[in-house]
Amino acid sequence: MDDPVEEHVVENSPVALSPVLAPDAVPVGTPLAWPIVDSDGTLLFASGTTLANTDERNFLFGHFHPQRGNLPGTASQPPPTAAPSADSAGELTLKDMHLEIGALIGVRSQLGSGAPMHPCRIIGFAPNHTLFVTPPLQQGRQLSLGPGENIEIVAIASQAVFRFVCTVEAVCRAPFDYVVLSKPGVVRRLRERKSIRVQAHLAVRFGIGETGDTYEGLGLAKGISALGMSLSASWTLGAVGERLRIAFRLKSAEFDTQIETSAIIRNVQKGNAPGAPSNHGLELDRLDASQQMAMKVFVFDRQDDVQHWSNGLK
Repeated sequence: MDDPVEEHVVENSPVALSPVLAPDAVPVGTPLAWPIVDSDGTLLFASGTTLANTDERNFLFGHFHPQRGNLPGTASQPPPTAAPSADSAGELTLKDMHLEIGALIGVRSQLGSGAPMHPCRIIGFAPNHTLFVTPPLQQGRQLSLGPGENIEIVAIASQAVFRFVCTVEAVCRAPFDYVVLSKPGVVRRLRERKSIRVQAHLAVRFGIGETGDTYEGLGLAKGISALGMSLSASWTLGAVGERLRIAFRLKSAEFDTQIETSAIIRNVQKGNAPGAPSNHGLELDRLDASQQMAMKVFVFDRQDDVQHWSNGLK
């Protein structure tokens, strides 16, 4: 493109337009005439939203790949893959993990290293530490498992995140569908938890206060847990204890969920230079059951990149 600005202002030939935006094509201080999306189609700014200043525009182009959402040709790119982190080995048992009946766990074949985790729930324990679980689901269907197969499991317990291997002992159909797993092999504690997060790169639209129908700005979630996130924004969104409205999309192997909820600001780290972003620790305390499941599955899918989330975040 010899003249990218011209391509964005000519309106009489939309087929010839490129959806990719340049900074000077995004107005500041006036409502947007079209929506802005990221390269994977995630909505960043709705049509009619007003960017407050150039810092907000710089944040947009510094962290995302803005495109016009009303033009054909938007590319679809897979989300970035987080780098794996090392495990911490320990001589641990099933009892040490403090797992409870009903706990959500992630399961995948031991041969499928790097494959996504599939969710299921613990429904019982035997005295010999055999586990009883619901059949793991893959795209809404039961994951095909056979007796003698080794599977890898990640469990987010009350005190830590653990990873271990079990052998499928039986796949039962009566009186209901369930799977019998052997006593866990070597149990590894991935991280102690005050809370556990994984790295992320999620576009988060936000509004100030817990009531309202629109979102005023865009932030970036760099870390996420089952009940919280670390949100970076081009300006400080509020004080500790205040609430925000947030909207974001979670995509995993099993879920594609749009979440709209409110969040409490638990800590704030203001930018240390003019134009530098501020980071906010948010607690999501009003998620319904389906949203909580989507958050947990998102964490399971990225369980190789578990980190410790300090400062009291959930």
